[in-house]
Amino acid sequence: MIPKLIKRLLAGVATLLIVYTVTFVMAVSIPGNPFQSGDRNMPPEAEQALRARYHMDNNWTFFTEYLAGAIRLDFGPAFTYSDWTCNQIIASALPVSMLLGALAILVAILVGVPLGVIGAVHRDRLPDFAGLSIVILGISIPTFVTGTAALTLFCVYLKWLPVGGWGTIWHLPLPVLTLSLPFIAYIARLTRTSMIDTLASDFIRTARAKGLPESVVVWKHALRVAFLPVLSYLGPATAQAMTGSFVVEKVFGIPGLGQHFVNAALNRDPGLILATVLVFSAMLIALNLVVDLLYGLVDPRIRGAL
Repeated sequence: MIPKLIKRLLAGVATLLIVYTVTFVMAVSIPGNPFQSGDRNMPPEAEQALRARYHMDNNWTFFTEYLAGAIRLDFGPAFTYSDWTCNQIIASALPVSMLLGALAILVAILVGVPLGVIGAVHRDRLPDFAGLSIVILGISIPTFVTGTAALTLFCVYLKWLPVGGWGTIWHLPLPVLTLSLPFIAYIARLTRTSMIDTLASDFIRTARAKGLPESVVVWKHALRVAFLPVLSYLGPATAQAMTGSFVVEKVFGIPGLGQHFVNAALNRDPGLILATVLVFSAMLIALNLVVDLLYGLVDPRIRGAL
């Protein structure tokens, strides 16, 4: 178990190095630079001095210097924001994105799993059709559409909730619900499909033959096995929810890391682009590893394969 875990960690480090290299090439290849973005109009001499100071005049030097800083967890200055370092931006914005993503995944599990179970138990009947309708809507409608519609309805017309922002509990419901809708749809679909197969298994027929209540058979015995595909999906889904909420953060004015990544890309800030991408990638790798370990705890048959 321990040697395999070490191999997984080394593979994660190698993946981060590949991600860093690809992102670096893309970041330095796009036209423009952070010293001439937006309203800035810096003299060429000052720009050249700043590029030399931060080793941006030589791509190989910049590559190695920034990589060395990233290994020390020091991502350097953020040119998009005056007097801010990338570490300060990550420290202030990452908890916001993580909280938003974690709440969205929690809501998705609490809503999506029961929807899938009910759909499987009542297959091809009204509850199943209702659940499938929610799945189709959740998958097909983009988050910027649902977010804008929710913002217009509940904040502008009904005035039940504040228009964007962050800091109080009333800022949470709309962005969390908007972000969770696609994950609700996927979790419900996975749960339904897996439950249909599980309910036809021999051990379920045995449990029913023993006279166990149907609720115990469905929610205790069948769901434990049917939940495994959902569990494997939760790793990348959680990482996506925590790091892929660019649109939701932009629509609702949430100061998360996704919004800073968008601003860094618009301002051609290679340092902040690299910092956010590395943080996103590390979270994705770590969460997938955690889910694999949990998968082995739930299903001992695959524990030795981890």
